Amino acid sequence: MSDALLPGLGLPRDTHGLVSLDVCSDGGFRVGRDGVRHILTPADRRVEFIVFDDRTLAYVGSGLGYPAYYPVHPVAIEYPIRAVVMDLDGTTVRSEPFWVWMIEQSTASLLGRPAFRLEDADLPFVSGFSVSEHLQYCLRKYCPHRTVEEARRFYFEHTHREMQAIVEGRGRADAFVPAPGVKQFLLALKADGIRIAVATSGLYEKAWPELVAAFRTMGLGDPRTFYDALVTAGFPLRHGEAGTLGELSPKPHPWLYAEASRVGLGIPFAQRHHVLGIEDSGAGVCAIRLAGFAAIGMEGGNIRDSGTTPLCQHVCADFSEVLAIIRARS
Repeated sequence: MSDALLPGLGLPRDTHGLVSLDVCSDGGFRVGRDGVRHILTPADRRVEFIVFDDRTLAYVGSGLGYPAYYPVHPVAIEYPIRAVVMDLDGTTVRSEPFWVWMIEQSTASLLGRPAFRLEDADLPFVSGFSVSEHLQYCLRKYCPHRTVEEARRFYFEHTHREMQAIVEGRGRADAFVPAPGVKQFLLALKADGIRIAVATSGLYEKAWPELVAAFRTMGLGDPRTFYDALVTAGFPLRHGEAGTLGELSPKPHPWLYAEASRVGLGIPFAQRHHVLGIEDSGAGVCAIRLAGFAAIGMEGGNIRDSGTTPLCQHVCADFSEVLAIIRARS
C-alpha cells in the first residue's frame, strides 16, 4: 500500500481515528483475507469500512434485516460551491425532543401505561434512525411481545394528531424551533446564488409541518418555493394505502443525499465536489460520505459521540463558520 491515505476515506493509515475490527459484522470480510487490510468503524458502529489496497467498501447494517454494501468514493471541496444539501432535524430545525416524545408515547400505548417514560440510556437509540428502527429498539427492550406493525399504528396515530394541531397553529409552540443562525445562513446562500436542498430521513408528514412551523417563525414564506429541492423519506406504508420507499433506506444509506443532489438539483456525480452536505448526526455524516460529498458537521448533535468526526471535512460550531468555508474562495 504505497498511498499514504486510506482509499476513499482519505484518512491517514496510522491515525484514522476509527475503531478497528477483525471481521465485518455479517462475517463476509476478515482482515488478512481476500485482500482486506483494515476493517474500521466509528464508535456507534452504524457503518463498517472494509479497506483494500485500492478501494474501500462500506457495510451498512439494518435493524430490520436488510443490510447493504456501498463503494466509498473520494470526497473533496472544490470551489465555487454550487449547492448545499442540509439535514432537517437538529441541523435546520431543533425538533429532537418532540420526536423522542412521539416514540415514548407510542411505547406507552403499546404497554397500556400512559405514564411510561424512556430512560436516558434509550436516547441514542431513538434518534438518528428510521421510525421503524426506533420502535424496534423499544419493542426489544420494553415490550418484546408486541410487533413493529402494532407500534407503527400507534406512532402514526399520535403523529397525525400532533402534526395536524401544529399545522393549524394550535399544537406545541416549542415543537419545532429554527436552529440558531439558520435564517441568516439560508438568506446568505440565496444571495450568493447557491442552490439549497433539504434531505431528511423523516417521513413527509413529519418533515412538512416542521418546515412550515420553522419558516413561519423565520418569516421566510413557503418552504416549497424557497428550497430548490426537498427530499424526505416519503409516505408511510399503511394497510390499504400506497407508501413510498423510505423506512429501509434512511441515513446512513446514501440515497436521500444522492437523490437531492442528482435528481433534485440536477448536479452530475462528476461535479459532486462542488456540493456540501451539512449534518449534526453521525448517521447523516455517513450518508453524505457514501453519496460522495464532503460533509460539514455541526456541533450540538451526536457526531463526536458517534465517532464520525474523522469523516467530516470540517466540524463547525455555528452557521457563520460554515458560511466562511463556503465563501473561502469567493
